[in-house]
Amino acid sequence: MEKSTKILICSVVMTFFFTESYSQNNEIIVDISEQRLYLYNNDNLVQSFPVSTSKYGEGQIENSFKTPLGLHEIKEKIGDNAPINTIFTARENTNKRAEIQINPNDTEDDFVTSRILWLDGLENGINRGVGVDSYSRYIYIHGTHEEGLIGKKASHGCIRMFNNDVIELFDMVSEGTKVQIRA
Repeated sequence: MEKSTKILICSVVMTFFFTESYSQNNEIIVDISEQRLYLYNNDNLVQSFPVSTSKYGEGQIENSFKTPLGLHEIKEKIGDNAPINTIFTARENTNKRAEIQINPNDTEDDFVTSRILWLDGLENGINRGVGVDSYSRYIYIHGTHEEGLIGKKASHGCIRMFNNDVIELFDMVSEGTKVQIRA
C-alpha cells in the first residue's frame, strides 16, 4: 500500500473518532426566557442559536401544545442530507420545499422542515410516562418555514430553528445528546 493511501486512511479514521468523541461530549440547553439554544462541549460554549418555543407557554401535559421542561435526550435524528427547507410530514420526507416566511407571519401551517431532532424525556412523571411523555408528544427541535417568528414564542410545543441553524446543529450532535429545557 502506498504511503499516501495509508496517510489518507489514517486521517479518515482519526477524523471519525474525533468527531464521534466530540459529539458525545455535547449538551444542549434551551433557555425559553431568552428564546435561545446553547450547544456546549465539555462545558464550553460552542454555538448559540435563536429559537422559537411554544406560544402556549411551558408544560408537559399531552395535547397542551406547550414546550416541555426538564432533561431530555435526542432519541432520533431524521432528515440527514435532505435539501434545505424540505417539508417533513409524520417524520417522512415529502420531497416538497417550504416557502420560507421571513416576515413575522403566523400562517395556518406548522411545517417541520430541513431536519428533526426527536426528543425523549428522561424524568419520570415530568416529561416521561403516561400523559406527559415528550417522545409520544412528538416534541422535536426542527426547522420551520416561519423564520420571521424565530426569537418569539410561536410554536405548537416544539423548538423551532432557522433552517440553516438546525442543519448546522444536526451535524454537530448525535443521538443520545442531552437536552435541558428550562424556563
